[in-house]
Parts: sequence; C-alpha cells; structure tokens
Amino acid sequence: MEYIEAPRYPAALKRPFTDLPALGDDRAAFILHRTPLSYIILNRYPYNPGHLLAVPYREVTDLDELTPAGRADLMETMTFAKRLLKAALKPDGFNLGFNLGSAAGGSIPHLHGHIVPRWNGDNNFMPVLGQTRLLPQSLEATWERLAAVVAKLKKTKRVKRK
Repeated sequence: MEYIEAPRYPAALKRPFTDLPALGDDRAAFILHRTPLSYIILNRYPYNPGHLLAVPYREVTDLDELTPAGRADLMETMTFAKRLLKAALKPDGFNLGFNLGSAAGGSIPHLHGHIVPRWNGDNNFMPVLGQTRLLPQSLEATWERLAAVVAKLKKTKRVKRK
C-alpha cells in the first residue's frame, strides 16, 4: 500500500528523468548505471520485475533529436541493461522499445528506452481482468540485486579490454 499510495514522483521533481540523476543519490533514485551520455534506472511502475529504462541525460523527446554519439551511447546502455538482467534474473526473453509520443504511451516527455525481462508463462489473469500486475520483489530489493551484478559486469568488462 505504501508503494501504491506514494506520489508518482516527489513534488520537487518537475522533470523526473532530468532531476533524478542530479539528486546525487543513485540508490534513492534507483539509478543502476551511468555512462557519459545516459543512465539506467529501474522503472518505478514496472511491467515486469526488473523493468529498466535507459535514459539520455539530454532532455529530448525523439531519437532524431539525439546526436549520433547520443544514439550510439543509448543503444550501448540498453545492451548493457539487457546483459545485466540476463545475468541477474535469467529471463527467457526481453521486450525492448520506445514509446514515442503520448498516443504511443509516452507519459513523460523525455526519451527513454524500455528493457523488460520476460519469462515463459509470466502472464496471469491479474493483468487481463484487473489491469493489475503482481511484483514478487520490492523496487529496493530489486535495485540491490541488480546493483551487485552491475559491479561484476563492469569489472568483467575492464578485464576483457586488457
């Protein structure tokens, strides 16, 4: 109930995807990984457990507004997020994509890519009948689990480059 009744974002955050990275507390913001041009954050209203968002720091609403370097960085960030979820949660598949514009479901006017882990049989009657999703783990616990794997993946990546 605490999660359901909580405000969508703290009142001080007028532009959450711009304001959250500036808070300086990645754990409180649920930010898992940063690159020079983008970051990975847990979706506060996930479709499935582990639903991540890859977000450019630059506030744009469409892929065309990013520089070529920004688009490349965002795709690398989404690829890293997929590797992270695969290592940490071992899903059977993924949905990756963008909701561009309000008609497509874009509820926050700041470009962000969705990385949604999927498991065989992960649909149940709750979303069909009650437009409700069941999440077996809190966002805090999910962040802790994924953050531990981020550290391992970063270490492995540095070793591979040598």
